[in-house]
Amino acid sequence: MRCLLFTALFLATLLAGFPGAADTSAAPPPLDKRIAWWDEARFGMFIHWGLYAIPAGEWEGREIHGIGEWIMRNAQIKPRDYRPLAERFNPTRFDAEAWVKLMKQAGCKYFVITTKHHDGFALFRSAVSDYDIANTPFGKDNDRDIMRELADAARKEGIRIGWYHSIMDWQHPDYLPRHEWDDRPAETADFDRFRKYLHAQVQEILTNYGEIDIIWFDGEWEATWTHEHGVALYDHCQKLAPNILINNRVDKGRKGMQGMTKQGEFRGDFGTPEQEVPEHGFGEGVYWESCMTMNGTWGYKAKDHNWKSTTTLIRHLIDTASKGGNYLLNVGPTAEGLIPRPSVERLQAMGKWLEVNGEAVYGTKAGVVGKLGWGRSTTKALDDGNTAVYLHVFDWPADGRLVVPGLTNEVVGVSGLHLDRMRRVAGARQTGKGVEIALNGEAWDEHASVIRLVVKGEPKTEQAKP
Repeated sequence: MRCLLFTALFLATLLAGFPGAADTSAAPPPLDKRIAWWDEARFGMFIHWGLYAIPAGEWEGREIHGIGEWIMRNAQIKPRDYRPLAERFNPTRFDAEAWVKLMKQAGCKYFVITTKHHDGFALFRSAVSDYDIANTPFGKDNDRDIMRELADAARKEGIRIGWYHSIMDWQHPDYLPRHEWDDRPAETADFDRFRKYLHAQVQEILTNYGEIDIIWFDGEWEATWTHEHGVALYDHCQKLAPNILINNRVDKGRKGMQGMTKQGEFRGDFGTPEQEVPEHGFGEGVYWESCMTMNGTWGYKAKDHNWKSTTTLIRHLIDTASKGGNYLLNVGPTAEGLIPRPSVERLQAMGKWLEVNGEAVYGTKAGVVGKLGWGRSTTKALDDGNTAVYLHVFDWPADGRLVVPGLTNEVVGVSGLHLDRMRRVAGARQTGKGVEIALNGEAWDEHASVIRLVVKGEPKTEQAKP
């Protein structure tokens, strides 16, 4: 049986020169080159999946409060009592190609999945742990690897690949601090040994599945993780995969749930606001991604039916794009391997909206003005030197006059996106205080009607850009 701790042979071969285990002579490209595809993508799928999908929010007949993937902590389950869930993990209805097809239908350009969450269980085949997919009915009987199947399916469809990996690990015997529900003696733990284990698993997920585009860390907030640890892990990832993007939770610089990086020499390529869209953007060269749930939990919780509407989700996507950010929208698959039907329905509806309005989201920059009374705006430079200003109208004006305040450019043209909706947009004129657009009839989209306003040159406004 493979041991959770390293053997001397493994330490000698895999971890030579820790923490920069794998060395490469290739210097990482500058951030603006590595992140260019991501900065155009705007929309990705987050996937929280693991053993916690089995209890699905209940333990020993009790409904447990809080988010589904934190049930080990919230129900105070001892590691020895939680660990046997691996013997029940058998998602026979998991279909990587179906998941990737849904990503395509939704209009997602990339995804990020939990290779290991805080409970320590690895959804991949690990040479340094027996607490992994290989030691489940799913892995033993079928010799399958969820990460490999997803990576292969995504590459076929042109979807970029992201791995989430938790720094915090409630199951590993060397992780510190010991939490109140964990009765194992703390004096037997060795955090430096745990870090070697963490680096080794990161090496596995970044070298065993072809080129990976994103690694998304989490769980860095506990006191045992330091800035020096974050620097070492960031550098380790770059040596293994020079083109990879690494979020700011690798280090200690994140400012709470707002997610942006504090002043200082902290590592991380992009900020990670959680369950919120920042009030304002952060300007050119500052990259960020808002991650959000569709209901109240990340991991599957059977009784959580508090689903956000499709309109809310589309407007969150628009809001993030209007401020120059990305939107990472979560699904929590069941223990059987199915993405819940309410998630599927909402994602498919978002995809239909993006089929028509995608040019107003993908590859856009922040809007010329911030929060507008009637909606949001995004912009895109055109080949002729002019600029398309996309107006995402949430609240259709009753008087048929849509005003973009402060925009001083000459108007080149205006039209509505969506088939033949030209007739709904009668024209636009510069008033000196902004651009006024004359509209006919009612809104053509219940979620957001988009108007494409082309102005001469780069947008100029009397208001500062968000």
